[in-house]
Amino acid sequence: ICVILAFCWVYIRKYQSHQDSEVISTITAICALAVALITSALLPVDIFLVSFMKYPNGTYKWAANNETRGQIEDTVLYGYYTLYSIILFCVFFWIPFVYFYYEEKDDDNANKCLQVKNALKYTIGFIIVCAALLLIGAFVPLSPPPSQNATQWEKVQFLVEEFGNHSLAALSFSISSLTLIGMLAVITYTAYGMSVLPLNLIKGTRSIAYERLENTEDIEEVEHQIEKLKSKCEDGRPLSMRDRRNLQELEAKLQVLHRRGRHLEIVERNCCTKVGSALRPLKILLGVFFVLVALLFIVALFISNLDKALHSAGISSGFIIFGTNLTNPLNELLLALQPVFPLDYVLITVITVYFVFTSMAGIRNMGIWFFWMRLYKIRPRRTRPQALLFLCMILLLIVLHTSYMIYSLAPQYVMYGSQKYLLMLYISVTRICDADAPEDQCTVTRSYLFLHKFWFFSTIYYFGNWAFIVVFLIGLIISCCKGKKSVIEGEVEVDDSDMSDDEYLYSALR
Repeated sequence: ICVILAFCWVYIRKYQSHQDSEVISTITAICALAVALITSALLPVDIFLVSFMKYPNGTYKWAANNETRGQIEDTVLYGYYTLYSIILFCVFFWIPFVYFYYEEKDDDNANKCLQVKNALKYTIGFIIVCAALLLIGAFVPLSPPPSQNATQWEKVQFLVEEFGNHSLAALSFSISSLTLIGMLAVITYTAYGMSVLPLNLIKGTRSIAYERLENTEDIEEVEHQIEKLKSKCEDGRPLSMRDRRNLQELEAKLQVLHRRGRHLEIVERNCCTKVGSALRPLKILLGVFFVLVALLFIVALFISNLDKALHSAGISSGFIIFGTNLTNPLNELLLALQPVFPLDYVLITVITVYFVFTSMAGIRNMGIWFFWMRLYKIRPRRTRPQALLFLCMILLLIVLHTSYMIYSLAPQYVMYGSQKYLLMLYISVTRICDADAPEDQCTVTRSYLFLHKFWFFSTIYYFGNWAFIVVFLIGLIISCCKGKKSVIEGEVEVDDSDMSDDEYLYSALR
């Protein structure tokens, strides 16, 4: 937790604009990002706990008693519900409130009470949506309803019992609904991040010296065009409307080119650039490794989805299957690493972290979009507080869907971990836990039970996996066709103010 909090502080401080920063938005962004990372870390812990209950020979260590196992399982389940409740609070109240609070901020900053009042007024809409989801989840029947011959009182009693027994199901339904939005974010940002991150490491950036030379030539060409236009009015004649418009565009372009020149000069003098050049071979190896990991994920996801399409009961069951019928490379790798403690736990943790960081890379490269409209850019030292709040909210939603993605990559391992059980034939035989194992011999992870509480959500997640594969392949093709990016990619934009540019240069020089 200390490492996560330290990382969140460094990450947010790196990207936030110090000119527009505010304490409440900074703390909210750091805490929300920390909640996202801690929630993603719970899945490896869940798998470790069910695995640690048994010896490699299939006998129980300390959890032979059903009551003891139940306590451990309930503790993990309450951990999920606690973190998911915090996510609900952040998504439906705290982040929207801070966002609207900052939007309502006046220049004179005189009336704080009015600022809070207006922020609460807009946040009420999010609270109503959350309350509606909780009510729907509380009354969604998970058991067969009473027969048609039942009395009206029996039907009412059934609803009351459902509400009483399924109060936690209300939270599950709300989280599953948010997970659908997280699925869209995963398809958009994570799939793109998985394709663009390794290829950027492999291709590297353009030469700084070449970029400075090219920028100088562009400046000279634009200055020549400006002088040519101004020469038309030397005799006192006014410029035409078209020439005035062209002159304004050229002057704006010249201003951007001068800013690019200042940025390139600072980057060239920066010691980090020289260290990065020295580490170029390591970046290439890391990029190749990430490409292989991404392809392994896509192959495993394709095989898992194909297995569900061929061997599940179809849409009406949420494409749920118990165990694996086709050989899944990632699932087999995790099972093969079980004898060497703790390699399988390290790998599942790395997979989880990989998903989170590729998602962050995708958001950083694409920015925050609403359909075809770009709302915010994510840039070092110049990201607005609203953009950071959006980034953290998207990451919270992505983390919710990450558990299902990892289950799709390695279904048997996520379901049972490294558990084994004793099968009594003519002799005692040790086997890896699967769907055919006796119920009292293998403990299912709480994450698996949480993911499959509502079959209709599982159906949508299944089709979302196919969309993820398609978007990844499209992103991979586009990233391969693109050339090397600039060493100051995204740092200089036409709509940047001089004040924000001066702030960036000052912080870079420091």
